[in-house]
Amino acid sequence: MTLRVTWPFIVMVLLLAACATASLQVLSGVRAFVAGESLWTKGQKDAIYHLHQYAINGSPQSFDGFVRAIDIPLGDRAARLALQPGQVQTDVAREGFLRGGNHPDDIDSLIWLLRYFDHLDLVKKPVSHWLIGDEYINALRELSHEIHQRNTDGTADAATRQRWQDAIYEINAGVTPVARNFSEALGESSRQIVLLLMWTNMGMAAVLIVLTLWHTQGLLEQRRRAEQALEAEREQARTTLTAIGDGVVTTNTQGQVLYMNPAAEALLARPAAQATGQPLAQLLVFDGEAPPLSADTLVQNILRSGSAALGNVHTTLVRPDQTVVPVKLVGSPIRHRDVLTGAVLVLHDVTREQHYVEQLSWQASHDALTGLVNRREFEHRLEALLAQPRPVGREGSLLYVDMDQFKLINDTCGHQAGDEMLREVCRMLQSHLREGDTLARLGGDEFGILLKDCPAGPSARIAEQLRQAGQELRLNWGGQQLRTGLSIGMVQLIPALTSIQEAMRVADMACYRAKEGGRNRVFIYQTEDIEMSRREGEMDWVRRLRLALEHNQFQLHAQAIAPLQPSGESGLHMEVLLRLREDDGQLIAPGCFIPAAEHYGMMTSIDRWVIRHTLETLARRQHQPGLPQVHTCAINLSGTSLGDDSLLKLIRSALADSGVDPHMLCFEITETSAISHLPNAVRLMKELQQLGCRFALDDFGAGMSSFNYLKHLPVDYLKIDGSFVKDMLHDPANRAMVEMIHHIGHVMGKQTIAEFAESQAIVEALREIGVDYAQGYALARPVPLEDYLALGNPPRPESARGAGVAQGHTPPHSTPFPQQRPA
Repeated sequence: MTLRVTWPFIVMVLLLAACATASLQVLSGVRAFVAGESLWTKGQKDAIYHLHQYAINGSPQSFDGFVRAIDIPLGDRAARLALQPGQVQTDVAREGFLRGGNHPDDIDSLIWLLRYFDHLDLVKKPVSHWLIGDEYINALRELSHEIHQRNTDGTADAATRQRWQDAIYEINAGVTPVARNFSEALGESSRQIVLLLMWTNMGMAAVLIVLTLWHTQGLLEQRRRAEQALEAEREQARTTLTAIGDGVVTTNTQGQVLYMNPAAEALLARPAAQATGQPLAQLLVFDGEAPPLSADTLVQNILRSGSAALGNVHTTLVRPDQTVVPVKLVGSPIRHRDVLTGAVLVLHDVTREQHYVEQLSWQASHDALTGLVNRREFEHRLEALLAQPRPVGREGSLLYVDMDQFKLINDTCGHQAGDEMLREVCRMLQSHLREGDTLARLGGDEFGILLKDCPAGPSARIAEQLRQAGQELRLNWGGQQLRTGLSIGMVQLIPALTSIQEAMRVADMACYRAKEGGRNRVFIYQTEDIEMSRREGEMDWVRRLRLALEHNQFQLHAQAIAPLQPSGESGLHMEVLLRLREDDGQLIAPGCFIPAAEHYGMMTSIDRWVIRHTLETLARRQHQPGLPQVHTCAINLSGTSLGDDSLLKLIRSALADSGVDPHMLCFEITETSAISHLPNAVRLMKELQQLGCRFALDDFGAGMSSFNYLKHLPVDYLKIDGSFVKDMLHDPANRAMVEMIHHIGHVMGKQTIAEFAESQAIVEALREIGVDYAQGYALARPVPLEDYLALGNPPRPESARGAGVAQGHTPPHSTPFPQQRPA
């Protein structure tokens, strides 16, 4: 946080330090340049002086002085040449400047100045005079060579020496203004540099001042926005607390009220102005607590809780007018900079919630339309009654009541009329029951009645009275009188009935028996009743079928369908059949359990099981190489499934999950079920045929309107009903029916399949007629689907005479299950 605020100032200080450092560096270089110029000029003058003396007297000491003096400007020249752009040699330059008499500490600054600022006029102009001076130094040096040579040879005469003196004089006269100009240009440049650096530093200072003002203004603006945001948050908090529906009360650490929102004022029936500063215990008075809960104790508990909230304390608040309000308290300590400053309490009025809970509790146990207890509550009361000891002869009775023709009222007069009829029947039933009896709506148009402590005779009379009252009931609706009847099943709650499931099952079967007996009657359950025992058997099948679906106790078999004509398609042709596997491994034929499944609406679930597991088996098989191709796999569909709108979605999903080719599937539907569900059947068939599936019309010829409906059903195969096939050799009429069905099928472009081909003679007769395919024990017996697919040995048309062993099984002949219908 500190760095985020101070970073501009740190940057400003760093910039100022950088600017000062650069200025000092430049000044150091200029100072070194000026000092070097002084040494250069002095060396030049000394060289002229010593050479002049040497020209006069030829003294070796004068020549040595000349050499030492001339070495200074020559060293500076060498250093300057070593710093020329493109050929910089800093070591050579440093050695040259040392020869020129420059101080070692000044040489780096001098090199930096001449190297990086040689293109500026401030440096270029003095250097130009320096170059002119170098020409005179060269002339002086050449003259020194001549003088030294002549003095060494001893050939110098007076005229020569005079000529030398004149030349030295001319050199001195030329170099003096150059040295002066060099010094003046260097002085002017140094003054300009100093002035430039001064203005640069002043500009930098001005920039830093502007940046400081800008940043300070930003900080002030940021602070102003923070204060505005804080004030907005405070206002929002005040508005929120004002608008919130729960009461909010804050206190200090002594439990004195500091703030109350309007909801708290309304809940406590105290104005905030009056309550502020008062002890919280004077405002919050609780009732019905054991031990008593006081406001002081509540505040202390909150303060001791540290940072944790004290929540969901349910209590009853007593207001000054002695009215009580159920509330839920939530408290939390208030801290400021880790210092405990008080507590906040939130009071929520739970009156509405309690009302909702009571309402939900009522709805959970009652029927919304009639106000009667529902099935759940009824079974709860029945369970409680069964758990109590019941005197013999006064066990009580259970009545299961079903309204007759209620669907007709709904369909003809609408659901409003049906609802009103339900309410009328409800009122009528209640008026004929004793106090303490239970009447419940179990669902739809079904009612349950629990007669407590009622012998069998009175129970039967009450049931008959209810039936008669229901028969006499009339409801005027839309200018017509609506009437109904009651089918009542009665069961005495004898000690043998120990569970609600058993009692409800028996009562339901008794009611069903009353309906089967012609409706509008009472059927009293008798344990020796044979028909009831049959119904109980069916109910047991329902239980076993549910377990079979849950635990996959069904088993798929397959029976080959053999092509009879040479033109028949190659590959495996089969029909999938269903068996129920018992715990001991015994297989049960579908004829034993399908009637119960059809009666109690379980065929849709069974059909779905067959479809899913058939496709899963085919999917596993298609990944095994070397097996013959499956051409046709026929799966039976029940009439209930034809009316199931979700079946198409299931088949699509199963095909997508398994990856099985839809063209190998052929769904078999019976003629009667197709006609009973004609619109749904046609729609389903067309949808699946678009995917590539085929359809066969099973048991064709057994119905009354086969040929009339055949043109409306887009099937690919006709399966000639087995009742015609099995006796066709002995009954000419049956043979004629087979021939006619086959002929009509071919005229309409459909292939034919004959069922119940139970002998080789029947197979030959079917081939002679021209039937395309045959199925029966003479060709192949059903085997487990996995084994059939693994065998992969479909019967061939030319070997159909010996097809009885096509599957590799030759069990003794026996009557087949009734066409092995799985679903």
